[in-house]
Order: sequence, then C-alpha cells, then structure tokens
Amino acid sequence: MREALKNVICPTCGGPHSGADDYFDEHKLRMENAHLKEELDRVSSLTSKYLGRPITQLPSMQPLSMSSLELSVGGLGSPVALGPALDLDPLGGSSPFQLPAPVSEMERPMMAEMATRAMDEFIRLAQAGEHLWVKAAGGREVLNVDTYDSIFAKPGSSSFRGPDVHVEGSRDSCLVLTSAIALVDMFMDSVRLRCILTSIDRWNRLRDVHWPLLCVSLQSKWTEFFPTIVTRARTIDVLVNGMAGRSESLVLMYEELHVMSPVVPTREFCFLRYCRQIEQGLWAIADVSVDLQRDARYGAPPARSRRLPSGCLIADMSNGYSKVTWVEHMETEDKTPINQLYRDLVLSGAAFGAHRWLAALQRACERHACLVTPPHRDIAGVTLEGKRSMMRLSQRMVGSFCASLSASQQHRWTTLSGPGAGVDDAAGVRVMVHRSTDPGQPSGVVLSAATSIWLPVSCDRVFAFVSDENTRSQWDVLSHGNPVQEVSRIPNGSHPGNSISLLRGLNASQNSMLILQESCADASGSLVVYAPIDLPAANVVMSGEDPSAIPLLPSGFTILPDGRASSSTGSVVTVAFQILVSSLPSSRLNAESVATVNSLIGTTVEQIKAALNCGSSH
Repeated sequence: MREALKNVICPTCGGPHSGADDYFDEHKLRMENAHLKEELDRVSSLTSKYLGRPITQLPSMQPLSMSSLELSVGGLGSPVALGPALDLDPLGGSSPFQLPAPVSEMERPMMAEMATRAMDEFIRLAQAGEHLWVKAAGGREVLNVDTYDSIFAKPGSSSFRGPDVHVEGSRDSCLVLTSAIALVDMFMDSVRLRCILTSIDRWNRLRDVHWPLLCVSLQSKWTEFFPTIVTRARTIDVLVNGMAGRSESLVLMYEELHVMSPVVPTREFCFLRYCRQIEQGLWAIADVSVDLQRDARYGAPPARSRRLPSGCLIADMSNGYSKVTWVEHMETEDKTPINQLYRDLVLSGAAFGAHRWLAALQRACERHACLVTPPHRDIAGVTLEGKRSMMRLSQRMVGSFCASLSASQQHRWTTLSGPGAGVDDAAGVRVMVHRSTDPGQPSGVVLSAATSIWLPVSCDRVFAFVSDENTRSQWDVLSHGNPVQEVSRIPNGSHPGNSISLLRGLNASQNSMLILQESCADASGSLVVYAPIDLPAANVVMSGEDPSAIPLLPSGFTILPDGRASSSTGSVVTVAFQILVSSLPSSRLNAESVATVNSLIGTTVEQIKAALNCGSSH
C-alpha cells in the first residue's frame, strides 16, 4: 500500500502526492512535541524553584476605563452601588510597553568594549579621593562635575550638554548583612539562571521560544530587592555568561526607576551590566547606558535619562557582612517642571542617588536575614514555616503597592479638582484604573487613588504615628473610630519600627477580617503598607502554606524627607488607596466612585494633620 501511495499523482497539479507519509510524519512530530513538552516542564519546574513561584504567574495589567462601578475598599468589603457614569478615562491613549531590541551580532563587540571602558571608569570613581567628590548637605558625597569633565573628557561632557540636561553624581558606602557572593548573584541573577539552564539537554531548542518569558520572570529578583526604587526591570539579552554566571558576565537590561508618587516622572534606562572579580573577595558591578541612538533605530522614543558609568564595589568582610561602595552617575533632560513638593529632593540628587540605593539594600538584606532566622520566642504560635509564609505574603503586598504608585507612561493618572489641587503643600488627588488578572490580586477592575502632601514634621514622627496600631483609629476612616489590636508581630530589621503585623479590629462586625501590615524605615525614608485579609487566609499563612494564591489589594503611605536645605524637619507624605470595582465591559468611570475615593483620601489627610497638630493651612 505504501509503495502504491508513492506513485499517486495529484490530479490538480500533476505532481507527486505530498501526503504519502503524512501519517508517519505526523506521528513523528507528535512524539517530538511530547519530548519538547517534557523538557519545557522540567525547565519550568527548575525556574519556579529558583524564582520561588511558577513562571506562568506573571503580572498582567491591561489599561481600562470604566462605567457604572461597584466599589469595595481593599477588595474585601461589601460592594456599594454607585450612581451615573462620568465621562472620564484615566488611561485613555496609554501606549503599550515595548522592550528595547535584542543585541545583534554586529553590536556585540562594540558593547563589550563599552562595558570594559565603563568598568575602568567606575572603579576609578569608586576609589577616587576628594578631588572628585565633595561633601554636600547631610554629609553626602556628590560628584564635582567640572573636575570629572576635565578628567574624563568625552562627548557628553559640559561642552556638549544641552541647557536642559541635569547631572547627578553621588557616592556612598556601608556594611550590609550579606556575603559578597550572594550580592553578586542577586545583581547577575539572569546570567546565573541561564548558566543553570544551559546544562539541561535540549535547552538550546527551547531557548529562543521560552527565554523571553523567563526574562520577564527574572524581573522579580531585582524588583523584590528594590521595590521602592525599581518599578520594572527586564533582562533583554545575556551577551556573555562569564564564569559560573559571575565574573566577566555581561548582560543588557532595562529598568524603570520611580519615587513612589504619581507626580514624579519615572526614569527609564537601557543599560549594560558587567561583572568582574578584581581579586579574592572583591567584586565590581558596572552599569552604563547603551548608545542613545541605538533604540531610536527601532522606533523607540528617545531616552530622557542616561546612566553614565555607575555601579557598586563589593568587598567580602569574611564575617557574613560585605562593604558596598555605591556610585550613581546619570544625566537627565528636564522636559517638564518637577512638582514643587519633590523639586528639592529630586534636584539635590537624593531621590535617585547612591544613599537611597544603599539604604534600600541594607533594609532588604536585613529582611532576608530575618526570613531565614527562627522566630523569636515572644511570637506566640508562629512556626518558622508560618513566619516565612507571612513574610513572603507581605513582601508581595509591598511590591504590589510600590508598583501601583508608578508614574510611568503605562500608568495614566488623572488629576481631580478639589482641595489640595495646585496648592504648594499638596499635589491634588490623582486616580488611575486598570484591570487586574494577577493571581495575587482580586480579579477585576481596580481604581487607584493617591495624593502627596507636605507636613512640617519629621519623617520619623509621621512613620511612628501611622504605623502604631494604638493611633490607627485617629486616621483610618474605615475603622470608624474603633481601636485595633495587634494579633501577631514579626520584626524584620534593625530599626525598631520594621515589622510585619496582623491587626484585628475590636468592632464585633469585623471579627472575620484582619489587616496585614508591613512597616519599614531606613535612612532614606519609610513605608507603611496594609491590606485586609480574611481569617481563613490568615490561618493558611500562619500554618506555613503557600500564600501565592491569597488575593491582596494594598493601600498605605510613603514618607520621604522634603530635601529642603533650610529645613531638616519637613516630610513629603503620599497617601494611596486601591479599590476593587466590578468588571464591566463599558468604558466610563462613575462620578460617585470618584467622589467617594476623593472624600476618603481628603478625610484621611485632614485627620493626620489634626493628629500631628499641623493645622489646616499645611
């Protein structure tokens, strides 16, 4: 039969029949696909263990505007029926996020040379003396730009910069509670995973299809360590694997940095990261932006920020600590005026400077150390597994909250008119809408609202007030004046206020609900984030089970110094709420929902001011 089929002629074209071995070819393809699926499952399993979550659980936020909404704060209250629709589209016209183009073979030698030059310059900056670095207010080291230009003369120096280009250069050093190798692995996370995967049979056949998905997953390590600074990160391409994914590794990355306020534009960088082991126990990680003209050829908009040779020098202290010297050097083009509240903080270089990066790194390393340490004996009924589960859930909550405050081009905020709008000590209320499909959030449509205010009190005082459960009823509108009780508390840092708590309202109608809260403070600012969680979910967490499926919709506060040289006591506070609304196909935002959230934020702000004796004029 098979021989006869080979001699069949197609009546249409007169040629040989092409389907003679279709059945056998299809069977072969099915077997091949089954083998490839087995390999993919194995790679996915390995990646999930490495990342701590399945690679399919990727955040997906699609722009959406809404109509006729039903509203519940935190996603766990009873929906409130609302009135007629308002012709307001907070996300209208938002552009989809596009990664920079991968590296072509022709570009690789040029990028390798660029990374080598950047590494040499960074090491000189990290080790330079007072001729390059001068002391600024607060003891911070800032770059002497004129001296730098004379030493490192090149295109882009003072004679080439436009009038709107602002230069920021800062350096800082500190001890962190982590070994040098662990820090290097965190910085070079994507290269390390790729080295592991390349040891798996048939990975080369899967790489081209599934590496982009893994690169998206790999943002977690960088953003988990720096959620207050990094709102988005991607590995675009691994140019050189290096030795065990460490020394001589070279990777092309994308990141977006923010100040956790919708009024401060984010800064985007496409940059090379190069790792080198200088000597035993001493490592250097250098970052430098790629050529500004490169991505313009692929249709990407021109960058407003450029990272000049920056990075960190990591010296292992052989006692579990590392000494880290951080250099941050960038140029930004000020196309739009900076909001008055954050102007001093941003223009001083403190908002994106080395001091802030190191403070966040210290806090993250302390938190990680607490994660692997058995719980203190005064945490009643909490096992090590329960503590770890609670810390992972809280980490996800904090990351979600920080990302919700991004002012990137993908997050289109709309400013509402009303109290505070256009006033020097307030930024007005801003709202944004998105559809949530992340398994870690309630599924549906989410309305975010935030405002920033200036208070004539220190960051420490504001932090102590909003993080203390004993004073919560003074500002929490939804507590209706009822006190709350701390059920459990897990310290997670050297600062006495750094902790994760479960709070319970003493109102009888709230017995089935708890509040998960994380409070954290460092030298650069502080954060208080909270979200409602029902009692069954809390029991799941405390028993040590996987908390990844528990939905959270966090709200909270960010507290930053105002950066004013004339005052050391002022702070800029951002108050933010996220509200779950019903998933409807229409695209109009309800007027009453806007009024509700506007009133919620306004009342919260006024109660905080009254409690801190700031007065209504501030």
